[in-house]
Order: sequence, then structure tokens, then C-alpha cells
Amino acid sequence: MVNLFDNTRNYLLGDPELNLIGTREKLGQWRCRGVGPAYFTLGRKIIYSGVDLNAWANAQRVQADTPEAA
Repeated sequence: MVNLFDNTRNYLLGDPELNLIGTREKLGQWRCRGVGPAYFTLGRKIIYSGVDLNAWANAQRVQADTPEAA
């Protein structure tokens, strides 16, 4: 399991580290569709926890097929 984000940190919408997984617009689209990483809202602020971002990123991992032996 790879940690792309600091597990002890919270990230606010607009933090440059979030660009690793998507643009501000893309994150907004995901929130509207109910997909993407879990988040909190406090008033009008959108907050992502590092733990949730890492869990989501690791769930997106794709195992490449091993090539067939020739």
C-alpha cells in the first residue's frame, strides 16, 4: 500500500497536492456524481483527509496482466 498523501494531514480544496488525483473541476464532478475520495464539508469548505485520499488512491490500483509465455 503506497501513501501518496500524508495520513496525518487534511487537505483543503485548492491545495496543490490534490492536483495529483484531479483538477478542482474534476473533484467537483466526482462529488456531484458520488464517486471519488471521501470528503467532509464544514460550511462551504471541502476537506479531504490524507487517510481517505490514500485509501481511495490504493483502491484505484490496477494490476497489469502478466505477459503470456511465448
